[in-house]
Amino acid sequence: MKNPPLIAAAVVALLSLAACENKPEEVTSTAPDPMASQLANAAPVELPPAIAETVTLRCGDNSLVYLDFFQGNKQVQLKTDKAGPATMLKAPEAGQPFEAAGGYKLTGTPKNVSVTLPGKPAKTCHA
Repeated sequence: MKNPPLIAAAVVALLSLAACENKPEEVTSTAPDPMASQLANAAPVELPPAIAETVTLRCGDNSLVYLDFFQGNKQVQLKTDKAGPATMLKAPEAGQPFEAAGGYKLTGTPKNVSVTLPGKPAKTCHA
């Protein structure tokens, strides 16, 4: 070995560089979220139920009702005209009658229902 002091100096220089952390500085244009802790501690959000089945039923008076049954069997969307406004009927528990303000009431399954509309008597509708 011809230059041991030169080799030793190179080793010392490499060791001193290895001790340095050459991480790039992170620059961002966004501020920290002021609600991050509140969001982390928030209760989980329950998504609305998906439509389980959409049916058109013919009633005893030859009229049609258009129904969307939702998963969980606690909601039904009712339309008396295909392009008309929809009314959401809800049941407190699965298996109980669906009701909405104004006198709407519906019981049954997607194949056979009994429906009461405001100001009209109940009628039975079938698939």
